[in-house]
Amino acid sequence: MILSTGLLLAQEGAVTGASRTITMVLFLLTIAGTLAITAWANKRTHTATDFHSGGRGFTATQNGFAIAGDYMSAASFLGIAGMIALSGYDGFLYSIGFLVAWLIALLLVAEMLRNSGRFTMGDVLSYRMQQRPVRTAAAVSTLTVSIFYLIAQMVGAGALIALLLGIQGDQTYLGMSGDVAKIMGIVVVGLLMVIYVTFGGMKGTTWVQIVQAAFLMISVAFLVVLTLSIYGFSLPELMTQAANSSQVGDETFLQPGLLYGQEVDSAVQTMWNKLDLISLGMALVLGTAGLPHVLIRFYTVPDSTTARKSVNWGIGLIGVFYLMTLVLGFGAAALVGYETIQDQNPAGNTAAPMLAEAVGANIGGPIFASIMLAVIASVAFATILTTVAGLTIASSSSLAHDFYNSVIRKGKATGAEEVKVARVVTWFVGLVAIVLAVFAQNLNVAFLVSLAFAIAASANLPTLLLSLFWKRFNTAGALAGIYGGLISAVGLVFFSPVVSGSDTALIPGADFAWFPMPNPALVSVPLGLLCAVVGTLMSKERDYEKFAMLQVRALTGAGAEKASSH
Repeated sequence: MILSTGLLLAQEGAVTGASRTITMVLFLLTIAGTLAITAWANKRTHTATDFHSGGRGFTATQNGFAIAGDYMSAASFLGIAGMIALSGYDGFLYSIGFLVAWLIALLLVAEMLRNSGRFTMGDVLSYRMQQRPVRTAAAVSTLTVSIFYLIAQMVGAGALIALLLGIQGDQTYLGMSGDVAKIMGIVVVGLLMVIYVTFGGMKGTTWVQIVQAAFLMISVAFLVVLTLSIYGFSLPELMTQAANSSQVGDETFLQPGLLYGQEVDSAVQTMWNKLDLISLGMALVLGTAGLPHVLIRFYTVPDSTTARKSVNWGIGLIGVFYLMTLVLGFGAAALVGYETIQDQNPAGNTAAPMLAEAVGANIGGPIFASIMLAVIASVAFATILTTVAGLTIASSSSLAHDFYNSVIRKGKATGAEEVKVARVVTWFVGLVAIVLAVFAQNLNVAFLVSLAFAIAASANLPTLLLSLFWKRFNTAGALAGIYGGLISAVGLVFFSPVVSGSDTALIPGADFAWFPMPNPALVSVPLGLLCAVVGTLMSKERDYEKFAMLQVRALTGAGAEKASSH
């Protein structure tokens, strides 16, 4: 009876007129609430510091919640739950990788980055090097990583909108087919993120993230408790039912190898499958400390101690959340079923909202099912909004601060001018993300995010760490590291099964893939590091005095407020 009720609701379209009404009301309230916060923040955003870093007045707890709200994105909530529901044990690898990655951010990056820079990663990288080329490279890398991450959030939004409206297969709603509804969802999110950043800046974005993180934790915890209650709070019973309802129909679902590291007839392909698992792990663990929207969060607090404490808060919240995704994924497999999840979205991006609906149906009938779907879908949508806002402000700040002010205006732009440029750039970033996301709708959002992690781990992290810790590091090394890691990561993705040569490729029907692994980190991260080292050794540029000054700044924070330009 448990399984049949959930399947029945999901299979019948599952979204009645009442459910649509409840969902749309909560959906509109979510938008109204976040826009109200943005309007409030707009009145308190006057300077470049207010726009780029929220005035640096956030406490450790506030910034910790904002970090969690920024990080617990569509990939975490929708993508990982979907991967676990469809692929079992292997899907949970994303949760582990995303969480462990914060240890590197905590131990190697958080405090030193806060002390060394003012607004962006470019402040740190360019301090003891030639300003204009290094800041240009930092801006290019920031924009590339952010665009890849934004695509994932937009894809999640499109899948969510289709589910919210109950559009499936050849059904229509308000004259829209399922495909059109997904595109409209992408456009809506794109426009909203532009509004948040343009008017609210970092202050508005941070407060939206804080509120969203609190609601997300409460809502998901409530769903987890209800899901476990159906199985007498027995996790083994839930997992057994999930395995029986999976595509394999047995305990293979609970063992590694269903998605990654598969052993096939070809020994060569088996090797590549296993190496792809290592590559994914490298991307997830090393990528976080190089993500622009994560790095920019360290500048929103008054000092490095607060930055470290905020990361501790973030790790705690994120760790609890990822444990709960385990129940969400297996719960969706057990209560909704593999085929039903795939029928709604082949990548599984709607598994968590569908679980909420199935749980509601089992516990309280159709009305409660509608309420649960509405609440969880609205929270998921708010999650997407906050993450895209964080990514967009990271991109716009870097382009305005690093490229426009430092490169084009040679550090002579006023704060007001810089903010104006950042707001214009926001529209450009939003448009690019919308267009690219339309073509990536069939990919799992957690997988898309892993590509952004791979690029960040290849281009940003090696140069950032070498800049902080290697006194011989120079301009040539920084440029070679950023561009070498960036080109290798993006290039390998372009020639991988992600773009062509597979059923879910971005370009269906085409096949020019020669790189066998979907995730490039295993090759691109060492290449990025190698390029940085070789570039450094090939140049005679040295500035040990500036390195000593950077060390003092990184350890004490002295002079960081003047790091905007030189």
